[in-house]
Amino acid sequence: MPTVKYIQFDGTEQTVEAAAGTSVMQAALTNGVPGILAECGGAASCATCHVYVDEAWVDRCGGPGDDENEMLECTASERQSCS
Repeated sequence: MPTVKYIQFDGTEQTVEAAAGTSVMQAALTNGVPGILAECGGAASCATCHVYVDEAWVDRCGGPGDDENEMLECTASERQSCS
């Protein structure tokens, strides 16, 4: 089972297990990770679950899809190459 490490702005870390195929957003919601609002329910229309993927994992995770790219143009947090 994959694990996902969420790191808050204050440096607090929370690692959770997620079933294969589960989105990072859904894993956060299921495990009560603070800061992931998911106001759109995963429809890629609010960018409240904008994440930065560790550079070592970017190639394994793949880049953002077209809908994600569009949302990253207006996210509140700075867009980075690993967004």
